[in-house]
Amino acid sequence: MPAPQDQRFRSSKTATTIHGYAQSGDLVCLQKKLQDNPSLLNARNDIMEQTPLHIAAGYNNVEIVKYLLKCRGPEMVEMEARNMYGETPLHMAAKNGCTGAARVLLEHGALVEAKANNGMTPLHLAVWHSLRAEDCLTVQTLLEYNADCSVKDNDGSTPMNLLSQGPNSGKLRELLHWHLEQQMKQRAIEACDETKAKMVEFEDAISSIIGLSDLKLQLRKWAKGMLLDEKRRALGLKVSARRPPHMAFLGNPGTGKTMVARILGRLLHMVGILPTDRVTEVQRTDLVGEFVGHTGPKTRRKIKEAEGGILFVDEAYRLIPMQKADDKDYGLEALEEIMSVMDSGKVVVIFAGYSEPMKRVISSNEGFCRRVTKFFVFGDLSTEELSQIVHLKMNNQEEGSSLYGFKLHPSCSADAITKLIERETTEKQRKEMNGGLVDPLLVNARENLDLRLDFDTANADDLITITLGDLEGGLRSLTQ
Repeated sequence: MPAPQDQRFRSSKTATTIHGYAQSGDLVCLQKKLQDNPSLLNARNDIMEQTPLHIAAGYNNVEIVKYLLKCRGPEMVEMEARNMYGETPLHMAAKNGCTGAARVLLEHGALVEAKANNGMTPLHLAVWHSLRAEDCLTVQTLLEYNADCSVKDNDGSTPMNLLSQGPNSGKLRELLHWHLEQQMKQRAIEACDETKAKMVEFEDAISSIIGLSDLKLQLRKWAKGMLLDEKRRALGLKVSARRPPHMAFLGNPGTGKTMVARILGRLLHMVGILPTDRVTEVQRTDLVGEFVGHTGPKTRRKIKEAEGGILFVDEAYRLIPMQKADDKDYGLEALEEIMSVMDSGKVVVIFAGYSEPMKRVISSNEGFCRRVTKFFVFGDLSTEELSQIVHLKMNNQEEGSSLYGFKLHPSCSADAITKLIERETTEKQRKEMNGGLVDPLLVNARENLDLRLDFDTANADDLITITLGDLEGGLRSLTQ
């Protein structure tokens, strides 16, 4: 990589300009110039488009740098002003080994990671100067302000990479290497703290999934792996990016397939697997057209909408005709469009539906099982799990929902609700509705509460408390 040119101020004008005074270090004349014309504070010269602060910093005129930084006129000094090469005053101090000026700029908040047009930071330029001058003071000053030793310029070179261009780089190499190790350790500590916080948030979110132990275990594996990858990268280790596999959710209605897909989108985004938490839910009617040439574009629009997140294909078996000879059905075309993008890594696809009919989807395309590698069976919910869902729903009502502001009476324990559901519903009813039983049960229970209360005597607590009797009445209304 070619070494940067020395870009300090060279003027064909006389030394009586404000830039000339900044170069020569004539503080008195510079002050007089600014008093006569305050607008010269950030004036650019004709050659390099540099301000007086660039010039003073590049010539290590510390008193002038201090004066310019403290100037209080119609405008403030531009500490991050850029010359024609995109360099700030701190770049100018760094590239010329002006340690005093660099320290003053840093003390006043100059950006230590500012990048010039070529991507070089002040540390890149300070290393380059140190190799020529065998003086590490400016480098050391920048490192005191935690200049990043691993940052890359536009050519992909870090400050450490520049060491190969100098024969006398032993002390400099030792200095940079020590700071690089310290920075990596600090990043690893920060990554661990972030990982712990994310895992707590992850476990809170996953706790809202009832049952499905196999799915939860898989989610924990993905989350833990992604978060450990963050720590690996913070330590400077190079690891490949992970791709979440495409999945199939098999089970009866009400077993939570759609809800879990939504939670999954949020969790995979939270741990960095997906760039967005978007879950695009589609069915056959969203994908399949009514005439030749309609299905492909229609399906591709939905795929495009889902990019960066999850495409959730509900009742996916409806894409496959019952009769193989049905050549007028365009569902297979929609499935093939989806399959064609599943290797791109742009979208995660979840196919969902009843276990038995989903066999048609699995056998319809020879590449299905190669692309869909995770199958999760959503079993029918037990009475205990339905009771847990009742409590979760009541404890996590969002503003705007029909049960917002209501609560369960202490008598509505998990065990009491379990026994109530078991007593008032048949196994067939529970199997047909599963979690779909809970929302109408609670809506009916609220209506039962309204009917039961006396308008004149009910107190504030009575008005918002659903009792076990209300749940029983609501359940009977539903099942009968």
